[in-house]
Amino acid sequence: MPLALTRGAPAAWNAARKRGSPDRLVRHHGAVDANQVAMLREALSSTGWLERTREFARALRTSTRRPGGLLLLGTPEAEPWHLAAHLDDESRQGGIPELTPTLVRWRPPPDAPDHLRVGLDRLEDARRGETLFVVAEETAPVPLLERVDDARRTGAVVLALDGGDRELEGLAHETLSVPGPNGFISFDGAQHLVSAAAAHPLGSREEWAGPSTGRGSGRRLRERLARLLDTVSGPTAD
Repeated sequence: MPLALTRGAPAAWNAARKRGSPDRLVRHHGAVDANQVAMLREALSSTGWLERTREFARALRTSTRRPGGLLLLGTPEAEPWHLAAHLDDESRQGGIPELTPTLVRWRPPPDAPDHLRVGLDRLEDARRGETLFVVAEETAPVPLLERVDDARRTGAVVLALDGGDRELEGLAHETLSVPGPNGFISFDGAQHLVSAAAAHPLGSREEWAGPSTGRGSGRRLRERLARLLDTVSGPTAD
């Protein structure tokens, strides 16, 4: 069964930021058999999906050169609250200011806190050294595609986490397409993996693939991934 998470809400992210614990946004659905979790790890490794996630996360990490330059944009119907919260968490815990997301909103309320009041006009100022990270599980509407095209023309690097939208992927410099509902991982689960991978130290290519060869950063990342899969999959049942 795919990894599944519930969506966050603006008030929840705001409260979590004040508490310094965006992880509290995560809620899960029921119990998952331990064998299913083990099969999921094996399936993701054998299909190369983890390697693609690592490459995408590396692009995310290296394309943004200044704090506030990671512009996170969803669709008018689905804003990426969970991903924003987890990137913010990884940025603070890892001391990686360029991972701090600027959540760009289609219709920000005028009385929202500053970090929740960034509108589409921010994209007009997107420039070289900044990244527009588009998160769209469903087909991107034309206004979104137009905004992406404009940001690319002004020099921003465009990344897309999507459900297989060819038009959006045609505009992006780097893409990570998540399998549909019958895939190994849900769209929300993929966002957890991307944020965790983006915070991991750059360098070793083998850290996201292959068997463990002993102590070291590769083993630590695999252990962290195992804990992450357990978390987003919910409690296991023996």
